[in-house]
Amino acid sequence: MRSDVVIFLGPTISAAEAREHLDAQYLPPAGCGDVVRAVVDYDPSTIALIDGVFAQSPAVRHQEILWAMSKGIRLYGAASMGALRAAELGPFGMMGHGLIFRWYRRNVLADDADVTVPIAPPEMGSKGMGEAPFDIRMTLKRAERGGIIERGVRLQLEELSRSLHFMNRSFRKLMSIADAHVGQIDQLGHLKEWLRNGFVAQKRTDAVSLLKYLSSNDPMTTIPSVRPDFTLTEAFAYDMDYYNLSDAILSKGAL
Repeated sequence: MRSDVVIFLGPTISAAEAREHLDAQYLPPAGCGDVVRAVVDYDPSTIALIDGVFAQSPAVRHQEILWAMSKGIRLYGAASMGALRAAELGPFGMMGHGLIFRWYRRNVLADDADVTVPIAPPEMGSKGMGEAPFDIRMTLKRAERGGIIERGVRLQLEELSRSLHFMNRSFRKLMSIADAHVGQIDQLGHLKEWLRNGFVAQKRTDAVSLLKYLSSNDPMTTIPSVRPDFTLTEAFAYDMDYYNLSDAILSKGAL
């Protein structure tokens, strides 16, 4: 096992599936303080951020990622929260991977919610309980290209999916209300049949791609040319104190 590689994931892909591509140290979706805690607990050379929490508790902070990189740790991001943070912190040395990362890097005003799904508790495997808007859009575009639905129907379905609260956003829910809002019953019927095998899980694809990349490439060869300088801020100090990490990082001379 690559004990020096720590990976945060959950709803995008399970740890059991991920280990088929890379045997590493897998942790539940990252929240505030978890990147620092991983550095303290595992002393990794590499951290890959795929999934992170966003609603049930504070999200992983930019500042703690910068702190980890300032210690020489390589940070990768893909698929979900990882793609977001990599797009935001790429100029400072965080390395992004996959289509979703590239999309966020090009579209700086894109909505963070495009990759969100409700997450089950860690004791239930941190499974996703719906579909992300990005995967829904990719799936509908694939259906249009395949002649399953027309462009107008695709646009209506995309708009209808955006109206769903993220806690209830799934293709099952979308298709259950589509008949009353979209019409074109024949096309919707064909789409429902097609979805059995046609769903585009782009988040999962990006996650697997990153895992395969880390498996076949030595992360030590991809150290950013410049480590970011880290400036201790009051907010970072408060977060570390709140999550009982101050003593741990100070004892390691980490600040």
